[in-house]
Order: sequence, then structure tokens, then C-alpha cells
Amino acid sequence: MSQPTTRPRPTGHPGYSETLPRIPESARTARRLVRAALSAWGLDDLADDSLLIVSELVANAVRHARRDSIRVVVERRTPRTVRVAVEDFSRDRPEPSPPATDAEDGRGLLIVTTLAANWGTGKRRWGKVVWAELEGHG
Repeated sequence: MSQPTTRPRPTGHPGYSETLPRIPESARTARRLVRAALSAWGLDDLADDSLLIVSELVANAVRHARRDSIRVVVERRTPRTVRVAVEDFSRDRPEPSPPATDAEDGRGLLIVTTLAANWGTGKRRWGKVVWAELEGHG
């Protein structure tokens, strides 16, 4: 497991990122990273939704991606907007779809769509990034 990194961003606030193993337990580490970033930025009001979103994005990457690692990135896009993203080595883009009524899973992207102000995917030469933006209040 790598150490978290920080990088200056145009907003003047560092972004946080960490490469994690592509295993379900990485969702816990991803939540810690997101919580630390939000706390550092004084955006604790975004914590509940951000933690649920990063958990869902990590779960999707664990289930559908390739190779052994994923990367979690948390950026402050504006003073009140945070982007949570998960990068992986699969080029297959996620598509939200209604789960079967009796299904135990398959609701992750619907949750992301409901909680995020905006979400999307981006191509990378080696794979993709799936991101969600959250807007703080005030």
C-alpha cells in the first residue's frame, strides 16, 4: 500500500490521493482519506455523502476493474465543491441501471447519482476515472 500524497491545486488547497490494492477492504482506507481531506478543508458537512460515494466507487472498481490496484483522488474544485474519484485500469465505463427488486447489490451508481451534484467518467490511456462532485452548503 502506498502513502497518501498531496499536490497543490488551482484552488490553493492540496488534493489528496492514494493507490490502494483492488480489494474490498480498500473502501475503509478510501473513506479515511476522504474524511481527512474534508476535515482539513473544513467541509465536514460533505462527509456522510462523500464517504458513501467513495465506498460505492471503490466497490465498483473492485468488482469490475483489472489489475491489482486502484487510485483514490480527492480534490477541492472550488471553495465549496469537492471531487471524489477512483481511477482503475479498465476502459469499461460504468452504466447505472435499475437493479432487480430482489437484488442485494447493483444500486451503487444510483446512489452516486442521487447524492452527487454531478458525476461522470473520463478516459485515460491506461483505463478510466469515475468521479463525483459534491457541493457544500453556505
